[in-house]
Amino acid sequence: MPKDNRAESRDLSEVVSIIGPGMHIVGDCTSDGVVRIEGRVEGLIRAAKSVVVGKDGLVKGDIETQDLIIAGRVAGTITAQSRVELQASCHVEGDIRSRRVKLEEGGRVEGRLHMGAETSKEAARRVPPQGQAGMPRAPGSGGQAKGTAQGLQKAAGPDS
Repeated sequence: MPKDNRAESRDLSEVVSIIGPGMHIVGDCTSDGVVRIEGRVEGLIRAAKSVVVGKDGLVKGDIETQDLIIAGRVAGTITAQSRVELQASCHVEGDIRSRRVKLEEGGRVEGRLHMGAETSKEAARRVPPQGQAGMPRAPGSGGQAKGTAQGLQKAAGPDS
């Protein structure tokens, strides 16, 4: 009797892809479901549902997803269509673009935060870099802003 493939097929959005501890991937990762990173990835990560970067996880590259939870380290631009959760142990170096962001006390972010309905790449391209047309710099703002859960602090720059 032939098997019914429809009964055996799983919804791809429910699939969880795990990059385990000790695993190192160089290249882009794409998933229709969830990607959990406990190891190291160098490249773009694109997941239709969500990405979770565990406490020992490291990502050197951009992340594009619906929902994102970070407990480890990320160096790259983050684009999340719905929400980003930055846990106390996280360290992010790069811009974050999402509708909603939760930052726990102790989490570190070095970059710009863009919150609102426009989270697409096209919206990111329309934002001019700091100090160019449409975004004048305030006098004495030569240093880079460094964000923490305790507040924003100006990093030591030439004006200090």
